[in-house]
Amino acid sequence: MPRVKDDFRETFQWKIFKIMAEFIDGFHFLADLKKTITIFGSTSFVPKNRYYEEARKLGWLLAKAGFTVITGGGPGIMEAANKGAFEAKGESVGINIQLPEGQRMNKYVTKPIGFNYFFVRKVMLSFSSQAYVFFPGGFGTLDEFFEMVTLVQTKKLAKPVPVIAVGKDYWRNLFGWLESEVYLKQKSVKAENLKIFQLVDSAKETYQLIKNIK
Repeated sequence: MPRVKDDFRETFQWKIFKIMAEFIDGFHFLADLKKTITIFGSTSFVPKNRYYEEARKLGWLLAKAGFTVITGGGPGIMEAANKGAFEAKGESVGINIQLPEGQRMNKYVTKPIGFNYFFVRKVMLSFSSQAYVFFPGGFGTLDEFFEMVTLVQTKKLAKPVPVIAVGKDYWRNLFGWLESEVYLKQKSVKAENLKIFQLVDSAKETYQLIKNIK
C-alpha cells in the first residue's frame, strides 16, 4: 500500500481520538454546571449598542437568580452576557473555538473551555440548558437558532425547552416569512412548530420567561 495512504490512515485515526477526547472533556465540563442558560448572538456588537446592553442586563439578571450563563466565549453578545454574569458575581461560562487566527476568550469568562472542532463546540452549546436565548446575529447565530428549533421539533432533547429570540425589529420579518410562506403557503411545517420559539424585545421580558425554570 502506498505510503501516502498509510499517512492518511494515521492522521485519520488520530483525528478520531482527538474528537472523542473533546467530547469527553466537554461533557465532563458541562456535568458540573447547574441551572444553565445559553445565549447566542453577533460578535460585532460593542458596548452602548442596544443589544449589547440588553445581553449584559440579561446576564446580570440570570446570574443574580442563580443561573449559570453560557456563551461561546467570544466578543459581542457573548462578551456582554458574560460581563453581566461576571458583574453579578455569578457563574460565567465560555465555550470557545480554537482558530488559526485565534478567537480570544473574553475577559468576563470565569469558567472557560476551548475546542478545536466546530461541531463539538456546537454540541456543547446546545446540550442540556434550561433555555436558549438568541440575540440578533449573522449566519452562525441563525444556524444555531434553526438547529435548536429543529432539535425541539424532532424531540431530540430530553424535554422541550424555551427558545427565545430577542429583538423584534431583527426577527419580525423572518418569523413573518416562516408563517406566511413556510407554514401557510408551502405547508412545510405545522402550526405548533411556530410555537417552539418566542419573540421578545428586552432582557426583562426574557428573564420573565426564564425565572421560574427549575
